[in-house]
Amino acid sequence: MQKSREHILRFIDFFHRPFAAWIDQQTFRYLACGGSNQLFNIFIYWFSFNFLLQKSDIVIAGLIITAPVMAYIIASAITIPLGFMFSKYIVFQESKLRGRIQLFRYAVLTGICFLLNYLLIKLFVDTWNFYPTISQTTIIILLAVFSYVVQRFFTFKVTPETISEEVPLTSKS
Repeated sequence: MQKSREHILRFIDFFHRPFAAWIDQQTFRYLACGGSNQLFNIFIYWFSFNFLLQKSDIVIAGLIITAPVMAYIIASAITIPLGFMFSKYIVFQESKLRGRIQLFRYAVLTGICFLLNYLLIKLFVDTWNFYPTISQTTIIILLAVFSYVVQRFFTFKVTPETISEEVPLTSKS
């Protein structure tokens, strides 16, 4: 795992150099990991919809699941854990929070982003009559910014070092 992480970091950081004056390393790593994971999600969705499901709905325990929804479930089942690992081990590696706390917070954030995506697409497309592809692209950008801020300051929060008890206190003489 350590070797893979080092290779990924070197690869991303190589491409960061030309942009270093405009964007800090952590944000660039977030964009690289999140962007590649999003592209992978789109590929898995396309592959699942067209080849695994062959554009056909499926029935599970008497419940009909449409092919687009099932393809979304399949893609999410792969890319959500991958996104967590990217965030934990590549982007926000300095966080000392326990892994299970990070995972819980990441899951909550993912749920919130899913709900916000749904509500915003309904607003943009159904209420404001915006073109769906432009709407979804705009929403992805908005949610990426939201997600970065939440991950940086909550999910993978870095706590300041506690002051050692050995540090002498100043006293009035």
